Amino acid sequence: MNQASALQQLGTTQQKLLRQLLVARQGATVEELCEGLGITHNAVRQHLTALIFGGFVGRGAARPTGGRPQLRYVLTATGRELFPRKYGLIATGLIDSLQRSAGKEAVRELLTQLGRELGREAASRIEAGSDDDIAATLADQLDALGYEAVTARHDGETQIEAYNCVFHEIAKAHPDVCRFDLAFMESATGRPIEQLECLQYGGRACRFRIKPATSDTEPDADES
Repeated sequence: MNQASALQQLGTTQQKLLRQLLVARQGATVEELCEGLGITHNAVRQHLTALIFGGFVGRGAARPTGGRPQLRYVLTATGRELFPRKYGLIATGLIDSLQRSAGKEAVRELLTQLGRELGREAASRIEAGSDDDIAATLADQLDALGYEAVTARHDGETQIEAYNCVFHEIAKAHPDVCRFDLAFMESATGRPIEQLECLQYGGRACRFRIKPATSDTEPDADES
């Protein structure tokens, strides 16, 4: 479920409450939420209970009032992620600008180098072992980046399927961003990676095969 649809799954009042907390950086009291939403204390508390249970809202620091401190409610990191961020348009513009100033090959190399650098950081978290072990831990690393990655058996081997390409919108205009994925995985595992399916070209998922190790010192992440 994407960010926009996740937010829309909540009721209208709960969406308004979350937006009020998004604006209130230091959090808001029940009284302030009542005033902003135009509903009763009991109704606010019922919605807060549901949103706290969902992990979207938390209890913040109490605000001193000279009398009994008033508890403040804050948006959690999970709640903040309900609000979509339009990274794709900005990232596409940046790549367009870089290509105009530095050229397409320079951008390809930049994406590849970034993937390699982040892959080297992930390498320490990739468990050595069988091909199945490597595929499983690599899928975990991709999943942590937002790829919704899992392992699946195909043709007698364990492959990786990613159902949420983080570059999907950007790749429509700049297919070369997929070089980041391949460079990341090759650097993280020290193994060549073959892409077998791509969401961008009608695939059911972005599907990758970890190829056998070769005698080369480092797989060439520039190969498509």
